[in-house]
Order: sequence, then C-alpha cells, then structure tokens
Amino acid sequence: MLVFPYNTGMEKITFEGLPPQVVEYISGLENRLDKLMSQIERLTELLLIAQKAQFGSSSEKARYILEDGLEQSSLFNEAEAYANEDEPDPIIIAKHERKPKRTKEDLAKDLPVEKVVIDLEEGERVCNICEDKDGLKAIGEEFIRRELNIIPAQAFIVETYRINYICSRCHEETDEANIVKPEVPVPVVKRGLASPSSVAHVMYEKYANAVPLYRQSQSWENFGLSISRATLCNWIIYASNHWLLPLWSALKKILLTSPIVLADESRFQVLKEPGKKPQSLSHMWVYCNGAVEWPPPIVLFEYQPTRAGEHPKAFLEGAEVIYLHTDGYAAYDAVENVIHCGCFAHLRRKFKDAMPKNAPKDNPARIGLEYCQQLFKLEEGFMKLTPEKRFEERLKQSKPLLDKFFAWVESVNPLAGSKFVEAITYAVNQKERLSAFLLDGRLEISTNRIENMIRPYAIGRKNWLFADTVNGAQSSAVVYSIVRTAVANGLNPYQYLLHLFTHLPTLLSKTPEAELSRFLPWSDEVQDKCKFAQDSKGQLTLLS
Repeated sequence: MLVFPYNTGMEKITFEGLPPQVVEYISGLENRLDKLMSQIERLTELLLIAQKAQFGSSSEKARYILEDGLEQSSLFNEAEAYANEDEPDPIIIAKHERKPKRTKEDLAKDLPVEKVVIDLEEGERVCNICEDKDGLKAIGEEFIRRELNIIPAQAFIVETYRINYICSRCHEETDEANIVKPEVPVPVVKRGLASPSSVAHVMYEKYANAVPLYRQSQSWENFGLSISRATLCNWIIYASNHWLLPLWSALKKILLTSPIVLADESRFQVLKEPGKKPQSLSHMWVYCNGAVEWPPPIVLFEYQPTRAGEHPKAFLEGAEVIYLHTDGYAAYDAVENVIHCGCFAHLRRKFKDAMPKNAPKDNPARIGLEYCQQLFKLEEGFMKLTPEKRFEERLKQSKPLLDKFFAWVESVNPLAGSKFVEAITYAVNQKERLSAFLLDGRLEISTNRIENMIRPYAIGRKNWLFADTVNGAQSSAVVYSIVRTAVANGLNPYQYLLHLFTHLPTLLSKTPEAELSRFLPWSDEVQDKCKFAQDSKGQLTLLS
C-alpha cells in the first residue's frame, strides 16, 4: 500500500498488483520529494534571514524584534493562548515612548561655564532723557542667552631653559666651580618635539575617537607642522612601552584578584608579523573584572598572534578568579579551576537570527527568543538589588523560567541545517554555563558589558584597518587598556593621559619599580585632576 503524502483530503490509495519495480520507483520519488520539500523550507528560511539582515533592524530590543511585543502568556499558558486560533487576532499598535526633550542646559551640563557681563562704558552711563551723568544706578543683571563657544586646537613650540648657579665660596676656596642646577623633567619621548600634551592628544584621537594616524598627520599640517605618520606612530610606541606598560602591569595584578573575570576576543591584522602572511589574522584579547565592589572597573587588552586557548590560560595564570564569563568559545576551556559562565545574549541573538520576519506566535525561534527576553526582563528588575537579594530572587523567579525553557529546548525537533538548529544546539551544549548565573548574585546573565567595552576598538579598527608591526599592535593594546579603563572610571581620557605623561617619565626614570598606586584611575589624586566636578557655585568645571 502506498500513500500520497502531499494530497489534500484524499484517502489512502492502495496499489495492488503493480510490479515491484514500479512500487520501488514510486517510493523513490516520494523520498526525493521529501528531501526537496525540506530543502525548499531551508532555502526559504535562508532567504528570509538574508532579507532581514539586509533590510531589518539589528537591535535586539523586544519592541524592534517582535511587532506585538513580549507576551508573558505565551510562555506559561500556551494552551490558553492558542485555544481560539479561529478567531481573528486583534490589531495591536506598538507603544511609542517619546523621550523628554532635552534642554540646552542638559546638552552642555558637563562643560565649564564662563560668565560674560555686558556693561555700559564709563562715558556711556548717561540718562538718555535728562542727560544726567550721575543718576544711573545698577539695578541687577538680566540673563540674555547661553551659547556654545569652541576654541580650535592650537599648536606652539615650548622652549625650556633652566637657570644654573655657581657657588662663589667653593670657587674661591678650592678654585673649582661647583654648579648647582635645578632638576629638569624627563621628556615623554627623547630627542624629539613630543610633549606630554602632544602625545596624549595623538593617543586620545586614535584610541578614543578612532582617528587614524594618517588623518592626524594631515590635520597637523593645518597647524603648520609637517609630522609624518611614522613619527606619530613612534611617539605612541615609545611612550606606551616606557610609561604606560608598567601601569598596565599594575592593573593586571589587581584584575587577577577579582573573583569574576569577563573575557572576549576580536580579530586584528598585523602586516609584518614573523612567520605569517600579511592577510592572516591575529587577535586582540580583552579582559575585565565583574561588577563587584573591588576592584574598580579594569579593562585590559592583550595582543596575541592566534586565537588559541593557551593565551587566556597564560593571562589568568595564578589568578584568584572563581568565575570566568565568556561567550562559549571553546578556547576558554583551557582555563582550569574556574567556573565557566555562559552568555544569554549570544543565545538570544541566535534565536533572533533564526526568526523570520513577521514570525507567528507559535514560531519556535520566536518562542525561544521570548524566553530569553523574559529572563532579561527579570534581570532588569534585579539590577538595584544587593548581590545577596539578587541571588534569592533569581532562585525564586529566574530558575523556574530557566527550567521551563530547557524543558522546551529538549522537546523541539529543529530542521537539520537551519539557523534554528544552531540556536538549539548552542542552548543544549551551553546549558550548564547558561545556568551558572544562578550560583552567585554578583554574576551577570550576559557578556554585554565586555562587548560594550570592546566595541570602540572594533569601530576604530574600521578606520585604521591594521597595525604595521607586532610592536605597534602591542602598544595599541596597552593604550586601549588605559583609555577604556579611564572611561570606565569616569575620567576624561585625554586629561588622564596628560597627567600620566607629565609625571610618570620623571618618576619611572628614577625608580623603574616605583609604586604606581597614586596613578591608578580610581586614586584620589587622579579623580581630583581628571574628572568633571562641580565648583562651589554649582558650575561644572574640569579640575586641573
């Protein structure tokens, strides 16, 4: 008996008396038809995903992904939600949240304020009616307007001299000249025009504003300076290796005392790397501590020629880390004696990529995405809780939802080769690590924080594209570390670099192993000099 698998309403048809060859041929056609239908479904899915990637929104927020928003009922009451499928769905208009309009005061709240008072000249203080010269009296100030004033960058040469002294008494008694000279600060770069401000400016432009060196060189020509890109690069390498690298090492020692470390990596191209073609890729590894009371935020970049697990293993050797939070990349398995934590943002992204446009409520990828969104929504409610209270609330609210999610994962049967099967496979393989955030209230549900820290590097890489040498790549890692750590601690990165280059050359030249605690981003000295603050009149001023 053979059955037409794709007929509509036809009863089973029995083929009796047909030769076995005919029956076998028809069976082969049916099997081929099954495969072709699966292939059509797969190609249709890929087409919809490609269209969504090209024309759709890249945001992972629920209001952009799900046209009708996130519905709690679809997670816990599937039967009730779909019991009346014959009834037409109501038309739901998405909420429109409008942010309050920002005032001019809000736009410039972090800028220092200069007060300009317009007054009559001495000879103009005459009444325009009676022409009395002595009867005018000031009755108060009238506010006119607020304006943003921009002073273009200026470049000038600073020539440093010192006064030398000779001891007349020693000269008379010994007939030898004893010359006393004041101490001269050590230059940030020897035998060149570089000053603390110029080196800090070059680093700030490249590593904070993503301005490549060739464009900076062109900009310097507007100041009347002809400084090549190679010279600017040498400034960065020299200052980084001599003055910033010791601070990077000090920050690393502190980072390794953190109980929680987040790690990620991004590609990096180095043209002149021994044993590798210029087209080959190296990697920039990034590490930061968890959102705990101590230590304060630290972000460290490290350049490595490969993406092998030996690099995070070597970096974290001897660390006091308890939890290592990553995106599930297998190389991190090389780090032993830690609890590996997964990232729900990566899983959510996979469900989002597998979900076609205008997916119905019963679409499996949409259901998986809604589970992830609901977990993130719970985390938003736990954000202001103490770690202890957050741990308790997660066990009460997040764990039942997580158990229900993994039970659903085990029940689905995804189409082989589809994007959805990638999401399900990721969820199954990472189940233990995705559930690890329940172990400690200090843990996060995703690695979004470190991805936000690495994003400025990825944006900058689109502008400057590559590093020429390994030395340049290593210097870039050090400078990125200092800049991103400064930003994480609420500092103005340019002011912080200027502060470091003003003091560290003299200090480290005298004492290479000097204590650098007062130069750490969270020290009182650095916070006082490099952070925006309010003066006694309530006006915002950059302390110097």
